[in-house]
Amino acid sequence: MGAGKVTVAATQMPCSWDTDDNIARAEALVRSAAKEGANIVLLQELFATPYFCAEQKQEFFALAQPFDKHPMLAHFSSVARELGVVLPVSFFERANNAYFNALAIIDTDGTILGKYRKSHIPDGGGYEEKFYFNPGNTGFQVWDTEFGRIGAGICWDQWYPECARAMALQGADILLYPTAIGNEPANHSHDSSAHWQRAMQGHAASNMVVVAASNRIGTETSGVGSMTFYGSSFVTDETGAKVAEASRDEECIITASFDLEAIRLRRAAWGFFRDRRPDLYGTVMTLDAGAA
Repeated sequence: MGAGKVTVAATQMPCSWDTDDNIARAEALVRSAAKEGANIVLLQELFATPYFCAEQKQEFFALAQPFDKHPMLAHFSSVARELGVVLPVSFFERANNAYFNALAIIDTDGTILGKYRKSHIPDGGGYEEKFYFNPGNTGFQVWDTEFGRIGAGICWDQWYPECARAMALQGADILLYPTAIGNEPANHSHDSSAHWQRAMQGHAASNMVVVAASNRIGTETSGVGSMTFYGSSFVTDETGAKVAEASRDEECIITASFDLEAIRLRRAAWGFFRDRRPDLYGTVMTLDAGAA
């Protein structure tokens, strides 16, 4: 199940339409995090471009590339191998006529262990993702890496306790959530940052796992107005307490260190997974709880 001692980093940065610069900036953050001792470095959702899902524009489908021929993934595979870090890398995937918001999991030797496709696809003002992305068909997964068994969701997935629990049941030590969230173009006063954090803190507490979330920063303008992303990337311990937190508007790296072996023992001792009653949870498998 990987090493017991691990240092997790979450990063945040602004993004522009200069894709090469975005990738270089992300790589610089990974390198800095590795110098600070990070073993797992989390980058934000769809960092190669601005958050293009704020509006529906068919030309943005051209940004997608196949998983097995994606040059950015090959690049970060080399970076992970050089630095000896685990890298989850968010990318826009094209698979024939299907398009996915996807995440590749890269281990310390540069091996791409697999991919996760975002399961929950939002559809609302400023977050028009159903126009671009098919619902993910990979299911919730975990990967054994050099630094523990990790699970990952993408942005809207982070609001669903079922997603976190499914990964925890598969033995995840750490849950990672790359994110793009801020205000809404039609309501700049709306601020969900505290709610956003508490949702994931609850996943950590009820599953006794480490959680890290990486959000973007900066103001991005599209045809529907501007969106300001609120950063506030953070890492929790297995009780849900925040042990590292970034500001709302600064490019930065945050890190926190954990003893996964000790957390595994505490998780077992609490009995959360011993006392579960899956025989009583049938309503979770329905949309309407059996309503007529």
